[in-house]
Amino acid sequence: MKPLEGFRVLEVAMYGFVPSAGAVLAEWGAEVIKVEHAVNGDPQRGLRQTGTFVVDGDTNPNVEHANRGKRSIGVDMSKPEGREVLYALTKTADVFLTSFLPGPRGKFGIDVDDIRAINPTIVYARGSALGPRGVESDRGGYDMTAFWSRGGIAASMTPPDSPGIVSPPGPAFGDTISGTNLAGGIAAALVRRERTGEGSVVDVSLLGSGLWSMGHQIGLSLYCDKPLVAPTPGEHGAVRNPLSGLYRTADNRFLSLVMLQPGKFWRDVCEHIERPDLIDDPRFADNASIMENTVAAVEILREVIGSRTLADWTKRFATLSGPWAPVQDSLQVGADDQVRANDYIIEVGDIELVSSPVQFDVSRNESAAAPGFAEHTDMILEELGFDWDRIVEFKVAGAVT
Repeated sequence: MKPLEGFRVLEVAMYGFVPSAGAVLAEWGAEVIKVEHAVNGDPQRGLRQTGTFVVDGDTNPNVEHANRGKRSIGVDMSKPEGREVLYALTKTADVFLTSFLPGPRGKFGIDVDDIRAINPTIVYARGSALGPRGVESDRGGYDMTAFWSRGGIAASMTPPDSPGIVSPPGPAFGDTISGTNLAGGIAAALVRRERTGEGSVVDVSLLGSGLWSMGHQIGLSLYCDKPLVAPTPGEHGAVRNPLSGLYRTADNRFLSLVMLQPGKFWRDVCEHIERPDLIDDPRFADNASIMENTVAAVEILREVIGSRTLADWTKRFATLSGPWAPVQDSLQVGADDQVRANDYIIEVGDIELVSSPVQFDVSRNESAAAPGFAEHTDMILEELGFDWDRIVEFKVAGAVT
């Protein structure tokens, strides 16, 4: 049994952030009903090109990532009949999940008080760009604006004298992180409700998630009263540790070493790179000496590591005791044996997607494909007890699709 089996989530949301929270909850076992506009659906369905990626087939990863495992119903909330359907669903739900801003929530009758009047103990969860308080709480935004740019990540990732600002590594980067945060908050609120009988209002914003992802550095910046300055690519970032940094291999790949106690790992590294002469080199005799002679050690390591391919080093470093990893791109991770061994990539319908990161009982997550637009409207209406005469009336009124 999955942890959230038996819980129903009513998702009134669009694009990537809040729907990705619904996808996580679905993988954890919740039944997630996605409410889409009766005519237009979720605008995310129209996203066919992202950067250099163009999707031509019927299955669209841009939709599947954040909408796996759900059911879909088409509802026009601007019509009284549409709100009748929505409120009927609300009565059966444990969670109301929305990305709508305060103005539209009031307009469509789906704000906290509206939903609580129908279901007093429901968990009301909302994802926003900039948070529920402050003069900008009614402004929308995307992960590029609120998470990446305003959250301090873009500037912190951009080296000095760069001709521009570093862009996010890919689509929905901040959306997916923020959505997972929101799913965790919802799960905690459900535990609270099980114990107390009281529903909660759960808020997660892209801005808050961006700050949390940078929380360690922001704390240091506030304490030291200076911003993080990103190292220039190619520079050794750890000024006092040669065993913490990136090294280029002979085939133009990179290794990442992160051994925070260089004295502890120096002998083992020297043996694995076949430089035993460095073990007793007085420049690297102990932790303090290694730190003092970081520049010299980095020069040696660059030359040695640059003499062999990544594949060669991967074999040689298989028994290395200190933490290291190959630097991989978004395609190479799919061939990583450790990724596959842990089922971090799973089959969803007829494509592969990254699983949500939390696993239970050492078991892989399972997920069905994302629903087609309004694929389950009739089924859901029948489950709610509407007869076919009433369903036809809804459709004639344009309230459902």
